[in-house]
Amino acid sequence: MLIWITYLLADWTASFAVGLISKSQGDHLGPDHYGDLLAFWAPFLLLHLGGPDTITSFSLEDNELWPRHLLGLIFQVIAVAYVFYQSLPNRLWMPIALVFLSGIIKYGERTRALYLASISRFHYSMHTKPDPGPNYAKLMEEYSSKKEANLPAEISMIPERDQESSTQDTTVDRGMDDIKVVQEARHFFEIFKGLFVDIIFSFRERSTSRKFFHRRSAEDTLRLLEVELNFFYDVLYTKVVVVRDRFGYFCRFICFSSMKIALVLYFFMDKDHFGRFNVRVTYILLLGAIALEVLALLQLIFSDWTVSALKNPEKHSFLAAIFRSYLSLKESTWSDKEEEVEIVFLALLKRFLFCRWSKSISTYNLIDYSIWECPRKDRCSDGHPFSKIVVLMGLKEFLDHMRGYSARGDWVLHDLHWSKLLPFVNEVEYDESLILWHVATDLLYSTTTNTEESKDRHRGFCKDLSDYMPYLLVVQSKMMSSIVGIGRIRFQDTCAEAKKFLATKELSAGKEHEEASKCILKVKTTVKPADVKGDRSKSVLFDGSRLAQELMTFKEEKWEIISKVWVELMSYAASHCRATAHAHQLSKGGELATFVWLLMAHFGLGEQFQISKGHARAKLIVKKC
Repeated sequence: MLIWITYLLADWTASFAVGLISKSQGDHLGPDHYGDLLAFWAPFLLLHLGGPDTITSFSLEDNELWPRHLLGLIFQVIAVAYVFYQSLPNRLWMPIALVFLSGIIKYGERTRALYLASISRFHYSMHTKPDPGPNYAKLMEEYSSKKEANLPAEISMIPERDQESSTQDTTVDRGMDDIKVVQEARHFFEIFKGLFVDIIFSFRERSTSRKFFHRRSAEDTLRLLEVELNFFYDVLYTKVVVVRDRFGYFCRFICFSSMKIALVLYFFMDKDHFGRFNVRVTYILLLGAIALEVLALLQLIFSDWTVSALKNPEKHSFLAAIFRSYLSLKESTWSDKEEEVEIVFLALLKRFLFCRWSKSISTYNLIDYSIWECPRKDRCSDGHPFSKIVVLMGLKEFLDHMRGYSARGDWVLHDLHWSKLLPFVNEVEYDESLILWHVATDLLYSTTTNTEESKDRHRGFCKDLSDYMPYLLVVQSKMMSSIVGIGRIRFQDTCAEAKKFLATKELSAGKEHEEASKCILKVKTTVKPADVKGDRSKSVLFDGSRLAQELMTFKEEKWEIISKVWVELMSYAASHCRATAHAHQLSKGGELATFVWLLMAHFGLGEQFQISKGHARAKLIVKKC
């Protein structure tokens, strides 16, 4: 929220400040007028409008507004130039010109970065040279001429070799070091960066990617995906494309040199008549701008892009050691083994300043939400008093947000032993199935009393995904808009029924969730709820209870079943989410669903791989008579 507000206020503040400076230049201020110094301050505002290298846009929509930023650049340059013109003759003209040049470059970099990251331009940059294919007309001309000469000619097709025809090697390689992870992530990013703009891929990309990832361990795969998504983020939301080329390096050299020369020139000038306070403010502006340039230079050197460009790490052992130390700060521990001892300060530093992904997922629990809105019996009829205020102010949806491949669960259930669970997937819509399994998983998780069962590794995994998927359904509905149908209405109706049911129950403080789950499970569900209530209400609360009771019959096996169903539900949602929705989430820290989507793409699971045969080589053969 703080970053978003700062991002929005940056342009307005700079424009307002330049306007104040221009107005003060036109006023008659007598002998204490510091017009020369005020004109020197104006270019600094232009400089800072360029923003830091690490954020040019806050969302994809900002990239589409690059023409507005271009217009803003033109008007701000004119405004600063006018301020400078008003101050002439000005003894600080040389430092002003140097800072002015640096400001134009920095603001220009930001505008160009927004333009290159816009969807249409990014899509255009993915286009390869037109592919006319083999020369069909020439081949047919030769074939026809042979036939007319009564020669026994035929066309033999030699298909392009499919690398997947060979036996797939599934031997898992030993773990990759940090530099190798970054380099491989960069390699696959360059291949698959067209995913976000729906570029199609051929069997060659699929074969290469699938063969590589079959040989990786789960931990190395997640480390690699994390870095690859970081490359995607940099391209869409930072200045990396603009800065990391020869022209970008030249512009950075000009900016850095200009600021240092401006500082030296200002240092040796007579400043007694400017006033001590104004002189200090100017020094702060100069030193602050230089500090930002130094920081940008360090970020340019110590980045995944630089590491990925390092050739032969064994040959450059000193550089490799430095980069490994840097990468250790950004490393996420994906295995179950966490470091036993770690300095608290270093852990916080890694998490908040260097970590690529927080390793956390948002959750949204139906029963918890219902209990929160109806915490005690004496308030259930009207709801929580605070809820009335929230609804009255129109903030309910906002507060809810703050709190919280083809198979969609049926493939795993085709096992004869598990087939009686199929109606809870096949005979309902996807969003209904998701809420059903969420309710059933939560009820079973909350009422588990068996100590051995509570240690089942699948149990916690099921709970995490069970609470995560409703979060996507309710809070991040744009990610699931193509498959959820009336999911939000169904979820709201289910919450309403849960609140109505719990209104008659006495729940102990601190044990509300567990007791509410037990109360729901105690309800007899021998008759389907739809046969009693009809279909006007879309609630599936007691349908979920029926599913939970069915799952109880599988005893120790149930958590493995539930976990496999949730994997399919998650995979279905991730693969059917629009690519732009995944790109949107990168600016907000990323989603687990995006990891799944990218992993599925690397294994060739999706609709992006539409070129299945490539070019067949046609050979004209003339047989002997």
